[in-house]
Amino acid sequence: MRDASPTQPGSGLARRGFLKSSFVLAGLGLAACTPADAVLDTRVRLRQWNLFSGGDGNRMIQMHEDFQAQHPDLDFRATTFEWGAPFYTKVAMAAAGGRAADVATVHLSRLASLAPGRLLDPVDEGLLAEAGIDASVFLPNVWEQCFHDGQLYAIPLDTHTHIQYFNPEICAEAGLLDGDGRLTEVNGLEEFLDMCREIAQVTGDMAVSLDTTYSWPIFWAMFRQQDGELSFTDDDFHLDDEAAYTAFEALYRLSEEGLAPRFADGQGATSNFDNLQAGLLLQGNWEIASFEATGTPYSATQMPNFFGNRRTRGDAHCFVLPHQENRDRDRTRAALTYAAWMVRNSLSWGEGGGHIPAYQPVVRSEEYQPLEPHVHYAEAAANTEFEPEAWFSGSASQLQSEAAAALNGIHAGTATPKDALHQFRRSLRSLVTTPAPV
Repeated sequence: MRDASPTQPGSGLARRGFLKSSFVLAGLGLAACTPADAVLDTRVRLRQWNLFSGGDGNRMIQMHEDFQAQHPDLDFRATTFEWGAPFYTKVAMAAAGGRAADVATVHLSRLASLAPGRLLDPVDEGLLAEAGIDASVFLPNVWEQCFHDGQLYAIPLDTHTHIQYFNPEICAEAGLLDGDGRLTEVNGLEEFLDMCREIAQVTGDMAVSLDTTYSWPIFWAMFRQQDGELSFTDDDFHLDDEAAYTAFEALYRLSEEGLAPRFADGQGATSNFDNLQAGLLLQGNWEIASFEATGTPYSATQMPNFFGNRRTRGDAHCFVLPHQENRDRDRTRAALTYAAWMVRNSLSWGEGGGHIPAYQPVVRSEEYQPLEPHVHYAEAAANTEFEPEAWFSGSASQLQSEAAAALNGIHAGTATPKDALHQFRRSLRSLVTTPAPV
């Protein structure tokens, strides 16, 4: 997920401390107290790793400061590392040596790649229940993703997903708003294309902007809205070719007709919407923070109904326990106390960053209901479709990179939907025949 770009320093850590902890981690160690610190400080030691920067990073720092203020009995320290593959490499290296942090924040879709049982320790559901957290407070489709081989390995903080932004002024001029100022709902791809044509007449340019270098989430939404199936075994895969072709063709038509850009990276896609070149934007809910900062007229709703429903691609940030040799029960209990506190206090996380809190009492709370446009796309969490479990699947994964290569040609007009399907199948064959690194 491209919800944050890397490099925010750790919670309250100076640059020197950040670099020191990064160096120690590379050697499979952990930013640790000195022997003198250990003698003088009798608090339970708790170390946390995460990958948040920018606005998300700032909100995480504030939440951590609040947590520490309410838990003076814990020696809590958090460190932020580079987003994406570098972060997961660091977590895996440290866990392989059994000397990782007590708790880490990762993408739920990367659970399989972190080899639960070897690089991750299971979560004791009894200890978690003592902290007030169990299955009843989460959506079933999210909670189910937290298990591997029948054991719990993750505690979800949020759901972040691709949604549909719209410019109310442009869409009003196109006659596409209802009496409440909400975007008129479409029923099927052809109605969506008709709506885009009306918007393009107003903008004099494109209608819907999207990141053509990362249109996998849109493809996955279209694919799953058709009940398309993609699954993996140890050395083979199954792909619903018809659903995949139909999704490739839909994206091809958008760019071929000029309703979507031929090329736009993440920043460019958002700029098209900012600059009024497009009245719609298919992007992650995390863009809310940037629109609030720029003052761009916007609202949002769920992913369009392309093929009979509003399923969308999504992921979740979650807390995991990286593997430790001789895991200390007091520190583990502290880690679960931390995770439970974070999910119960996730209103600010959802409000500022646009993420949908995983903890349902927050979503149903009186404080959440006035949040605009959050309440209008909150249902997207229940419609979130995760990628199939595989070591090469999930956010910032090889599966997404390989899919992007096939999708780029679709948008650029250098590949037909048939070409893209063949390229995607070749990529899948290569992935399933590559040995897992762990």
